[in-house]
Amino acid sequence: MLRHKAYKFRVYPNKKQQVLIAKTIGCSRFVYNHFLALWNEEYAKNKKGLSYNACSAMLPKMKQAEATHWLKDVDSIALQSSIRNLADSFSRFLKKQNNKPVFKSKNHPIQSYKTKNGNNNIELKGKCIKLPKLGLVKCAKSRELKGRILNATIRKHASGNYFVSILCEEKIEVLDKKIVPIGIDLGVTNFAILSDGRKIDNNRLTSKMEKKLKREQRKLSRRALVAKENGTILSEAKNYQKQKRKVARLYEKVVNQHNDFLNKLSTEIIKNHDVICIEDLNIKGMLRNRKLAKSISDVSWSKFVAKLKYKAEWHSRAIIKINRWFPTSQLCSACSHQDGKKPLHIREWTCPKCQAHHDRDINASKNILKEGLRLHAQNLS
Repeated sequence: MLRHKAYKFRVYPNKKQQVLIAKTIGCSRFVYNHFLALWNEEYAKNKKGLSYNACSAMLPKMKQAEATHWLKDVDSIALQSSIRNLADSFSRFLKKQNNKPVFKSKNHPIQSYKTKNGNNNIELKGKCIKLPKLGLVKCAKSRELKGRILNATIRKHASGNYFVSILCEEKIEVLDKKIVPIGIDLGVTNFAILSDGRKIDNNRLTSKMEKKLKREQRKLSRRALVAKENGTILSEAKNYQKQKRKVARLYEKVVNQHNDFLNKLSTEIIKNHDVICIEDLNIKGMLRNRKLAKSISDVSWSKFVAKLKYKAEWHSRAIIKINRWFPTSQLCSACSHQDGKKPLHIREWTCPKCQAHHDRDINASKNILKEGLRLHAQNLS
């Protein structure tokens, strides 16, 4: 089955390439904001907006105009992609699928542009990647690309690091049927508790780095105050910008560690289980709890569930979500007796009916599995 799969690599552009990347990002942002302003005017008049073709036809004239002739210096496909992104965003807005598009800011921590593959102008060559206008850029290639390259997105992070994401169309092989269902109870103390009795430790990556982050952020605040006292704008304050990149690198390290952990765990579960049962958690609602919000955001449940979903779709696995109000912690997984609601500090309990002793979380994951299999059988019939 043909699927779209992205490969992300770190790239090391030279000074000349860095200048061209910055130029392309700036021009792409300018084109996006320029046409968004025109789009908003049209929408205010007739509630419809412009079209991709209408905006695309204006672009050559902008390149010829004296005020904006510098648009010719960058990758033309990147500029067309900006208009395409705007058209798609406005189309979703008109269908009430997302909010109205907003203007792009040059102060966003991640700056990027997208270009398409045509006549093999995007390809990996040894330890380099060939990109339109940039030529060969040094690349940390960690794996081989499979399938046909569709496009590439070049990103510059606030840390000063550059990355390229290459989207490929490739054939994803369906994994062998395991016929081993699993129930997963997501937690805070342990990241995931599986119905087979395993508990996956929560690495608490953000909290481990918290002291270091606080120290470096205090330095950043002090340097901002010094720049203000000296009458220097922050974009020109070298010490502030240097410290800002240092803080960004720390955050980037945490994000990379999180993604590595989530990718490995989701892949292992998908490989070994064909039916995965999880709770349909109201994570947005749970984040309103001031006592738990920080811990919940640290464990990244939403990202984990999203990764499980797309990997399950790739490999023909079933993800079954059970109702968030199903009493997973109240039912005895051995005899199904409902023992009533229990406060969070009670981690173990004994069923008054069958005398089975339960670990609260493992018992919940077993109940999730039972209910999930019931719903799965119902869907198949």
